[in-house]
Amino acid sequence: MGAVITVVGLGSGDPDRLTLGSLKLLQEAQERYVRTKDHPVVAWLEETGVSFTSFDEVYEAKDDFPSVYEEIVERLIAAAKTAPEGKEVLYAVPGHPMVAEATVKRLQERCPVEGIELKITGGESFLDAAFISLGFDPIEGFQLLDASELSGGRLDPRRHTLIGQVYDEFTASDVKLGLMDIYPDDYPVVVGHALGVTGAEQVLRIPLYELDRIQGYGNLSLVYVPASPDEQLRIRSFERLHEIVTILRSPEGCPWDREQTHQSIRKNLIEETYEVLETIDADDPDHMREELGDLLLQIMLHSQMEEETGMFTAYDVIQELNEKLLYRHPHVFGNLSAEDAEAALKNWDAMKAEEKRQKGIEPEKLSALSGVPRDLPALMKAYKLQKKAAKVGFDWDSIDGVWAKIEEELAEFKEAVTGGHKAEDQTLELGDVLFSIVNAARYIGADPEEALSMTIAKFVRRFTYVEDKLREAGKTPSDSNLAEMDKLWDEAKSLE
Repeated sequence: MGAVITVVGLGSGDPDRLTLGSLKLLQEAQERYVRTKDHPVVAWLEETGVSFTSFDEVYEAKDDFPSVYEEIVERLIAAAKTAPEGKEVLYAVPGHPMVAEATVKRLQERCPVEGIELKITGGESFLDAAFISLGFDPIEGFQLLDASELSGGRLDPRRHTLIGQVYDEFTASDVKLGLMDIYPDDYPVVVGHALGVTGAEQVLRIPLYELDRIQGYGNLSLVYVPASPDEQLRIRSFERLHEIVTILRSPEGCPWDREQTHQSIRKNLIEETYEVLETIDADDPDHMREELGDLLLQIMLHSQMEEETGMFTAYDVIQELNEKLLYRHPHVFGNLSAEDAEAALKNWDAMKAEEKRQKGIEPEKLSALSGVPRDLPALMKAYKLQKKAAKVGFDWDSIDGVWAKIEEELAEFKEAVTGGHKAEDQTLELGDVLFSIVNAARYIGADPEEALSMTIAKFVRRFTYVEDKLREAGKTPSDSNLAEMDKLWDEAKSLE
């Protein structure tokens, strides 16, 4: 017989609920360990002569729970390997060994590797006591969460929710903040202390905001959040957004939404994007939040249209994005490193090239100008094309070459206009001037689209000043002359 570790569940806390088989194992074992003595059954057993070596001192020596659990597992494995032939090491844990017991999970992973046989004997978990004391049926929909990993994204208000590992007021405070991402401050919750333990059980029904204001938290504490059919509680969830868009596109939904196609709302996607940019330029977070929502709606509508054909869903879009972000950031989620933004960008470009290879595309055979969207605004497109060409050496050695090119193109444009050339030729020469100006923007590290947007905003601001002043004088721009408006324009400049 080789090394053996037997895990026994001590139950939810009442000695009367300890099974006869478990009690027999505990009494007959010669080498007993317990994760913590802070459990009513341990005190009762020691009174009857069943003593334990506890790991409570490990909790005091380590800074975090993962380190505690790893140390406990290491000690148990070492004890099993050094135990006399034929002697099992017994390890007792609160509740049921397979419910919220991290050390047992680690033993399941390590014991086969170490050549140790692992035996597990169940016990009443805190869930059994919770179902009775709190009075709900888990078949109605139930989720068990760890207080240390609680987040709004994991909460589903339609399900009964039990939150374990609420050891103290600090943990309760974190739980409260996590729940408030979904639930209103006064939502009724229940705190259970020592459920199922005769003479010690406490069931406290309180509003959510009081969760960290009550006493008595410890190893036998949990928080219960009753299920609710109120859809308003799901208003922050992506799942609810997906449901709403699906309903809007359904036969019972909105006639307008139902009739739309990718092409019919193509312009809406562009418009909403520019409205988001406007809020960014205006540094207006309140309107930015709203406009980002409008932009997200466009993405959801296009995704829903494809879901209806069976091609892909919004969740497929999210999956592909997540995979791309993980793959293209090996310096964050992998083994590579990037000490600055430039190094991170190189990693990103390298990963993009590798993705193309995996799709059967050879990046080396693509044009240096590939990858620039066809429908970008012309100024932005010119900037991106020039940057790509510059990467492969098609560029001036210094900005002096850019100045010369601007002067050359400006002279040709002037000649086309003053010489009475065809309108098409004049337009082409104008394009050459603009394209050469973009080169100058690139050399000074400025985004030409952004630069022009700033100038447009400045023009609107100053012209509005002119209009306002004329209005105060009972006039309009149409009633004024250029000299008068120029004077007001200079006033606007001086005020800036």
